[in-house]
Amino acid sequence: MESQSLILFFVIALVLVGGAIAFSMLIAPRSFNPAKSEPYECGIPTEGPAWIQFNVGYYLFAIIYLIFDVETVFLFPWGVVMKQIGMRAFIEIIIFFFVLGLGLLYAWKKRALKWV
Repeated sequence: MESQSLILFFVIALVLVGGAIAFSMLIAPRSFNPAKSEPYECGIPTEGPAWIQFNVGYYLFAIIYLIFDVETVFLFPWGVVMKQIGMRAFIEIIIFFFVLGLGLLYAWKKRALKWV
């Protein structure tokens, strides 16, 4: 019974999504203009291939930033309940910062934070 419900759910989801795409293709206004294929960000045409290889350091820096950014989101709920929980919350946040510091130390030792 549960597998039939799951299959029915996916079939309904596919029908709704497919119907929405088909409906938007039918009623969407279309205009074919050569200006649409021009560069729009800065107005300067690209020179050479548009797909170039970036230094992996940029990706590592971005991933590390996201990790620490997401981790700091957990500080707000901790701050809200800190007074109610007491010393246990304080010890848990010290452990949290310790693990966060270990991650930062690891990234620093692997030179993931260096731009050159």
